Amino acid sequence: MVRQDGKRNFGLRESDGSESSVFSGNYPRQAAMKAARRLTPASSEADADQQELRLRERGTDKLHVYEAWAWEEDAPEDGPEWLSGTIIEANVAKQSIEHLDE
Repeated sequence: MVRQDGKRNFGLRESDGSESSVFSGNYPRQAAMKAARRLTPASSEADADQQELRLRERGTDKLHVYEAWAWEEDAPEDGPEWLSGTIIEANVAKQSIEHLDE
């Protein structure tokens, strides 16, 4: 279902079928990026292990499947004062869309 502000809700689906978290975004990739930032980060992008994310679009039977990985980077030097130390970067790659029979 699309909200009035244009955003859609996506539930992060676990292997047992339960949904542990809900992420919102205008597009499925936006929600997947938010979910990917919660993964355990590697020390660099080259060392990051890819994990599968399965996001069910609320109100539909669509299940968006992504490969996701996260890593730590130093905060940019020209960033705001409160942004110091390391930050978590992430990336996702869409694998498929499945339709649930539930």
